[in-house]
Amino acid sequence: MASTDLESAARPGKGTDAADLAGLEAGLDALDTVQVRRTPLRQALVQKVLPPVVAVALVIVVWQLLVRAQVTEAYKLPAPSAVWESVRELWLQGELFSVVWTSISRGLSGFLLALAIGTPLGLLVARVRFVRAAIGPILSGLQSLPSVAWVPPAVIWLGLNDSMMYAVILLGAVPSIANGLVSGVDQVPPLFLRAGRTLGASGLRGTWHVVMPAALPGYLAGLKQGWAFSWRSLMAAEIIASSPDLGLGLGQLLENGRNNADMPGVFLAIILILIVGIAIDLLLFSPLERLVLRNRGLLAKS
Repeated sequence: MASTDLESAARPGKGTDAADLAGLEAGLDALDTVQVRRTPLRQALVQKVLPPVVAVALVIVVWQLLVRAQVTEAYKLPAPSAVWESVRELWLQGELFSVVWTSISRGLSGFLLALAIGTPLGLLVARVRFVRAAIGPILSGLQSLPSVAWVPPAVIWLGLNDSMMYAVILLGAVPSIANGLVSGVDQVPPLFLRAGRTLGASGLRGTWHVVMPAALPGYLAGLKQGWAFSWRSLMAAEIIASSPDLGLGLGQLLENGRNNADMPGVFLAIILILIVGIAIDLLLFSPLERLVLRNRGLLAKS
């Protein structure tokens, strides 16, 4: 009788088992559930808008203090008000948006063309050993080569036209996009590939449904770097290959300021180049990155 009581005390009952199982299921459901909450507008403004605004304001204040302290000659370091006057003049002439759009349209068109070439090239290098052995080192070398080095031969080959601009962009961006995709494919777990083949996803279907989604983080990193190379390549081409036939872009605006010893114009061109680069990242790549992270459960929805 005593023995039976001890066994009953040591062995958990069915009610306890059911309670433990229910607790385990609830815990797993909590792990799988992504917390969905909307960030209040005021909090979003404070967290995302206020910090960069404060940073810009601090830069302008320090800039103005340096001008007042006369750390260098006035023609070398213009006051913020002088740069603002250059913005106003360009606006009154009706050229501000035209100058910015000329460079943005070239940069985005060249980047999309580089995307169309770099993506299949990256897949080919990642999936075919012979192609990787033959082309892989060349892509790495091209990625480390400064884009400005391609401007002189591109001018000689194609002349002073938009085709030369796009050629320089492609030579700068395609290796970055292809190498980013290769890196992403290399990080795909082999289990994913075996599971895809088991389910009938092989060849092009496996590439589209298994390899590309799994390699998306590395591919996206390659796209961001490819855009950076596209933008820098374009600015180098516009600065070096300046011609009235090419229209006035941000690079030409910067070079015109240098030729005319117009430091407010030079600072204006640098600021506009920086603003465009930041805007493209915030409006295009940052939302894509958040979407990828959210779909993988690495970022809570807000």
